[in-house]
Amino acid sequence: MSNQQITIKPNNHRVYQCPSEKKLELLNKIIAEHEALNILVACSKEPQTIKDALKNKAVQVIEDRELIKQKELTCELLISFDLPIKNIVYMARVAKAKQKALILLSQAEQKELHQVEILLGRALKQEVIEGFAYPQAPKKEETYKKKPLTKEQIKEVAKQRYEAKTQAPKEKKSDTDDKWAKKKKAPNKFLGKDANGKAIFSGKSGERNHRYDGKPKTGKTINIKARKPKEA
Repeated sequence: MSNQQITIKPNNHRVYQCPSEKKLELLNKIIAEHEALNILVACSKEPQTIKDALKNKAVQVIEDRELIKQKELTCELLISFDLPIKNIVYMARVAKAKQKALILLSQAEQKELHQVEILLGRALKQEVIEGFAYPQAPKKEETYKKKPLTKEQIKEVAKQRYEAKTQAPKEKKSDTDDKWAKKKKAPNKFLGKDANGKAIFSGKSGERNHRYDGKPKTGKTINIKARKPKEA
């Protein structure tokens, strides 16, 4: 490192957090605050877009490929509009600065900055300028956590449950509510006879017509023949 090159320290090498869509606005703000210095803006792509958006047209904007070619190029304040694709290229950028080096860093570039810090061997201080902070994600609603009951509260709850269980009268279920309740059978009635003369009853039963019409009970007769004795 030459005597003209700055030493990487927190007071002269900083990172400003800034959303991508607000970088041009912040760049113009920083340039206006340091208009007395010789400023160089380095970028990895689209240098013309940045030039067109600058209010101070005297500020030089240079792409990394051109910056590396111009070995004698120096400045008092180097502003990195973005981070280069390769972290070693950032060392070529910061080597051009004599007094200060700043980085405009979006949220998406945080990972690339980590690689640069590894190369530098130290973390770079990040600051937020009012009005240029990263958009905050909506906070998740905290779920309500119920506090555990004390021993006295547990005893009181148990007491209330016991009293409610033992003192409250139990409601009797009706027969219609209990599908397993034993149903009363209607009496079996003699309804008459059918066309074949067979008795008809209101329900199924083992009752027969002789119990109602007075006829004697009929059944099968068994003929038993006596065996003759065998001759001796």
